[in-house]
Amino acid sequence: MEEDEETSDDSADYYGSIEAQRQENIYIVYLRRNGDMSDSEIIDATKKFAAIIQESDTYKEYLHQREKIKTQPELYDKVNEYRQKNFDLQNESDSEELFDRMEAFEQEYAKFRENPLVSDFLRAELAFVRMMQDVNVLLASEIDFE
Repeated sequence: MEEDEETSDDSADYYGSIEAQRQENIYIVYLRRNGDMSDSEIIDATKKFAAIIQESDTYKEYLHQREKIKTQPELYDKVNEYRQKNFDLQNESDSEELFDRMEAFEQEYAKFRENPLVSDFLRAELAFVRMMQDVNVLLASEIDFE
């Protein structure tokens, strides 16, 4: 420990913690590791990381768009129906007719997706999902697990 640093009873100061710095609207997150971390300390660090994600512009925009579309419950129900059908189509194992079904699905919902509330919500949701996928891919690539 540096001579000028204050001592602390916080176990995260000894074992490690997640720290974040905001630079030009980008959070830089890193794990300060001063020794081995227990499972509970990793869970605590993960909770801190989740809080950082919740402060991201991408997540805030997703929440904003979700609240806007929820003001129209019937439209929100239709969005959920669209999302479920899209998910089901993407996870089908029968690939022979998949292209035709996807094309029919897109035609069926084309007009629906032109609604600005719908398109704004789906765009915000996609941005958030992609951010979370990037986080998961990075995390998985940094861990040696076979």
